[in-house]
Amino acid sequence: MSATLRHKRQLRKSKSEKNVNKSRVINTLSVVIACAFVYGAFFGPNTASIDMFGTIDAHTPIQKTTLNKTVYNARMLALARGVAYAPFQAVFSSITSTSSTSSLKSRASAMSARQNTNTQLWPPRAVYPKYGAIFPFKRVVAYYGNFYSKNMGVLGEYPKEEMLAKLERAVKAWNIADPTTSVVPAIDYIAVTAQGSSGSDGMYRARMPDSQIEKALSISREVHGVLILDVQVGLSTLEKELPLLKKYLKQPDVELAIDPEFSMSKSKTPPGRIIGTVDAKDINYAIEYLAKLVRTYHLPPKFLVVHRFTEAMVTNYKKIVPLPEVQVVMDMDGWGSPSRKRRTYKDVIYKEPIQFTGFKLFYKNDIKPPSDHLMTPKEVLQLIPRPVFIQYQ
Repeated sequence: MSATLRHKRQLRKSKSEKNVNKSRVINTLSVVIACAFVYGAFFGPNTASIDMFGTIDAHTPIQKTTLNKTVYNARMLALARGVAYAPFQAVFSSITSTSSTSSLKSRASAMSARQNTNTQLWPPRAVYPKYGAIFPFKRVVAYYGNFYSKNMGVLGEYPKEEMLAKLERAVKAWNIADPTTSVVPAIDYIAVTAQGSSGSDGMYRARMPDSQIEKALSISREVHGVLILDVQVGLSTLEKELPLLKKYLKQPDVELAIDPEFSMSKSKTPPGRIIGTVDAKDINYAIEYLAKLVRTYHLPPKFLVVHRFTEAMVTNYKKIVPLPEVQVVMDMDGWGSPSRKRRTYKDVIYKEPIQFTGFKLFYKNDIKPPSDHLMTPKEVLQLIPRPVFIQYQ
């Protein structure tokens, strides 16, 4: 073999080895970047106003960027299957262009079979939210009530410091139960309360004074959370009540909840005698009202909570339209034993999918006989789909 031929072969061999080494370096760098991405998002210091997965601190003005759809899709699928979100799989799928859903499906198959649940309804088709949305990246754990009443929930039942200590323990319990989904604490304050008496205008509702709403807002900011203004319209309407709350709802850390149980304008019956109802057009009005505030004041996306424990409380659910600016949570608001609550969740929430789900826990009513305990975070996380909103009363 001539020296020239041997030299050429050596050059080709050297070039091939360099290409292999280059490929190895690129693959190694990809793994390192992916690991750094996940580490920074899940284990790094919680100091950034905007995190890797598209959620922002409630007090930070929205910045123009894009939603991480890969992570969003993986999280939505995990919720639908009743399994924990797998962050490494979602990240690597974006690098390797492989599906991030196969493992989630296999992990969920046993649970789906055990619960005898057809999960094809979930996740439902809905528009992607704008960047900065809370769900499904985080879970909200809310304490509910009114400061004037000890019977309407924990907010009014305990002194502030005791109530906040309980909320802190609840948040910690949920962070432990599902460490892949960090918790945002919330103060769910009933800003418009249904009344047994008609009042001066005959609307059977009472509007809370600004001082009380501002107290709730101050507490929510003290715990670095969000404020939810809960509205029970009585014989009034959302069209009349929501504009009166505009100065609060246009804040970046204030959300909205509506309670159909006390929406009586259609029946003209005073609240408390029968269960009220809202239609999709009422919910869509609230969604569009919030969306306009988001667009006008350049806010992060908001969420709307709709209480529900019977089918009749919400009519024409298929016509409810979540928007990029507003996420919709259907909150199972019934009390009772764990088996009863699971049944209501399946019959009322699961069967009529909108976008996200919530689950309400009653410290007192849920332990009345025949119930023997309050459902734990671990038990609630076995629901399909997994709730992203947890409310304690």
